[in-house]
Order: sequence, then structure tokens, then C-alpha cells
Amino acid sequence: MTESMDSKDHNWGNLGLIVLTTLLIAKIASALLFRRSDKRLPPTVKSWPPLLGGLLKFLKGPVVMLREEYGKLGSVFTVNLLHKKITFLIGPEVSAHFFKASESDLSQQEIYRFNVPTFGPGVVFDVDYSVRQEQFRFFTESLRVNKLKGYVDQMVAEAEDYFSKWADSGVVDLKYELEHLIILTASRCLLGREVRDKLFVDVSALFHDLDNGMLPVSVLFPYLPIPAHRRRDQARRKLAEVFTNIICSRKETGKSENDMLQCFIESKYKDGRQTTEGEVTGLLIAALFAGQHTSSITSVWTGSYLMKYKQFQSAVLDEQKNLLKKHGDKVDHDILSEMDVLYRCIKEALRLHPPLIMLMRTSHSDFSVKTREGKEYDIPKGHIVATSPAFANRLPHVFKDPDQYDPDRFAPGREEDKVAGAFSYISFGGGRHGCLGEPFAYLQIKAIWSHLLRNFELELDSPFPDIDWNAMVVGVKGNVMVRYKRRKLSVD
Repeated sequence: MTESMDSKDHNWGNLGLIVLTTLLIAKIASALLFRRSDKRLPPTVKSWPPLLGGLLKFLKGPVVMLREEYGKLGSVFTVNLLHKKITFLIGPEVSAHFFKASESDLSQQEIYRFNVPTFGPGVVFDVDYSVRQEQFRFFTESLRVNKLKGYVDQMVAEAEDYFSKWADSGVVDLKYELEHLIILTASRCLLGREVRDKLFVDVSALFHDLDNGMLPVSVLFPYLPIPAHRRRDQARRKLAEVFTNIICSRKETGKSENDMLQCFIESKYKDGRQTTEGEVTGLLIAALFAGQHTSSITSVWTGSYLMKYKQFQSAVLDEQKNLLKKHGDKVDHDILSEMDVLYRCIKEALRLHPPLIMLMRTSHSDFSVKTREGKEYDIPKGHIVATSPAFANRLPHVFKDPDQYDPDRFAPGREEDKVAGAFSYISFGGGRHGCLGEPFAYLQIKAIWSHLLRNFELELDSPFPDIDWNAMVVGVKGNVMVRYKRRKLSVD
């Protein structure tokens, strides 16, 4: 009896200890949760199953997911992707910090390190920020106006030569034709005359293998031992050999050319150190990757819209006639720069179809944003922070009839890309990480379409193209067949 009572007392004592411990833990947890609730965290996308749901939604298509969640959660929300959290900032009201923050606060490097096997060691995302800034200065110097003027002469010459080989009439795949022309132009302006005149076929094949080694799986596992990666690495080594030979030859002979390759050869760091052959090769590869696909994709969309909307095509053609009547028939940098109507047509195609549909950074410090409705959210350190040009460029409170192709929305008096504030239009990014090649891209696309419209009558021979959401750089799906006829009386 006594032992039984003692046992009961002991059990009650244990129970009391358990209850007391539980209350203490609950109090500590409550305090922690209360402190955490001081943070105004963004709403989280609800998904099932909990660990994989967000990833499955994301993989179905980021823009589809954004459209769905923006309607439910607003302009700031978080998606759980396995062990990562991605917080989206959609619209100019909440994305200023994304574009203006310093590298120490929002960093590109961790996100884009998957490019290192392609670009090579010692350049761009394989170096610390201070070195990367110096390398970006090399890009900037190679794209100054005095350099661009020389590049334009080469762009125009390439376009004239390429389209002179078309028959007087026929049907072509515009997508194939423009991809081919742009790699020719890039070879001449960026990679150098040696590549364009003697090594174009070989170098193009190597870049093709390099390009095909950039797969969705490469973003997560860039060194995975798969055939595409092995071909990528072999192509990278051979390209290094090609450019090392060209660089050494130029240095030995003292030969100098007006191209980006020459600019990189002559570039020096602040401490006086000259760029190495490996760095020059890596920077050239990065430049070509940054511009080749984006320019060809935008060229195809621009032409497709101009063939669909004849009123804008007529406006562009009228501008061409007026400018050439004013300046003469030789198209140069200054004349291309005056083509405001064509510029707006390209810009509108880019608004609707930015090739890079997501921009991302890693957050190294907490920051806050305020929506246009007045809600404030705290974004924690450690989140991946993202915005989407493809979605933000079609916000109805920024752009009137956002799904409609209307280049006049950028005309004086409307300027819809400025009315809602900075970072309303983000096809080329913006702020600290705005695209350095934007002027080059516009000039290249203008040179192509200025020549085509003045010299050919064009119409779509296939349905208006669809978007290829499955590509790493989102472009045009399938063939874009165009029926053409050479103009009897050119306006050149």
C-alpha cells in the first residue's frame, strides 16, 4: 500500500515536471514566435506536398505561377523550393531595392556561378566583385560610341552582303536566317576578323557545343558528368586554343583591329596588370552568350509584329525614307540612332517578349519593401530575391492594354515606361546590373530591319509565332516562315 502510494506520488511528480517543462517550452516558443511576428514576412505560396509543391508549381512555368499567385497574394510573395526560399518582387513600386542595392546586400555571384564552366575560370562570376567590376569596365570601354560607330559599319556591311544572296522572291525561315546573320555579325564585331574570315565554321561549331551544354539541369549541377557537359568542356578548351593563337599573333605582329577582341587584349586592371589570354577568351565568350540569342530572338519578334501590324511597318518605312532623303543613302551610326520609330517597335517587342524571364539575386541582409497598396514586408537575409521582366512588363496599372503590341506607348506624350516610375520597363534589367550591351543590341537589330524593310516586301507565311517557354533563353517556338519579294525600286 505504501509502495503503491509512493509510486503514485512519484508518477504525479513526473507528470508535474513534464507539465512544467512543457509550459516553459511553450512560453519560450511563444516568445520566439512573438518576436518573429514582428517581422512582416511576405505571404507564402500554398502548395502540396509541402516540400515539393512549390518546386512543382515553379517547374510548370514561372510566368504561369506568377500570374496565379500575383492575383491571390499581390506584388510580394515567397515560394518554397525545397530548402530555398524565393521571394518575388513584382512591379516598380517594390523592385527598386532589387535593382539599386549594392553587391554586398544583393549578390549575383551565388546565383549565376553555373556559368563558370562555360565562360571559364577567372572571369565574371568566378571572381570577386571588385575584379568583376573592372572586367565590366572593359566591356563598357569596348562599347563606347567611338567603338560603336565602327561596329555599325560592319553590321551594315554584313546585312547588305547576307541579303544580297537572297533570290528576288521566295520563302525563308526568318528565325534561321536572323540567327545565322547575327552570329556572322557578332563574329566580325566581337570575335575578330580572323574568326570571321578564316575560322567562322569551326568556331561556330564550337560555340554550338558550348551553347548546347547550357541545360536546365546545368543550373543546379553544372559539373554533372553528362555527354552535353563533356562536349561543352571540350569546346571550351578548343576555343581557348583558337583565341590564344589569335591573341599571340596580334601581339607578335603588332596588328590591331576595331573589334571587342582588340579592346580586351589592350585592357588593363587598375594595378597595371594586362589581361591574360584566358581572361580575354572568357570575356569574349561571355559577351557572345549575352548578346547572340537575345538579339536574334528580339529581331524575330520585331519582324513578326511589323508584318502583322502593317500600320507600324508603314510608319517605320516612312521614317526610313525621310532619314535617307535627309542624310543620303549610306546608313551609319548617327542615322540608325535617329530611327526613333523603329526603336520603339523593337522596344515594344522586347516588352512583350524579354528573352530573360527571371532575374535573381541572393540577399545578404534584411530589407523592407512597400507595395502600392501601402503594405510593408520585411525580406529576410538568406532569401533568393527575384523579379520577372516577362510578368512585370505586362502589368495593367503600368501599361495600358498590356498584351497589345503598341509601340506608340513609348512615344513623347505617353512614355508609359516612365509614368509609373523607374524600373517600370525592365527588359534589359536596370540599376547597378543593367545590360551593358543594350546600345549594341539596338543598333544591330536596327541595321537588320532597316535594310530588310527598305529592300523587301515581307509577309508572314506561317501563323504568328508562339513563345518557347522551354528554352533557357525564352525565344520563338518553331519556324517563322516569311514570304518575301525584292522591291523593284529600293528606297536606299
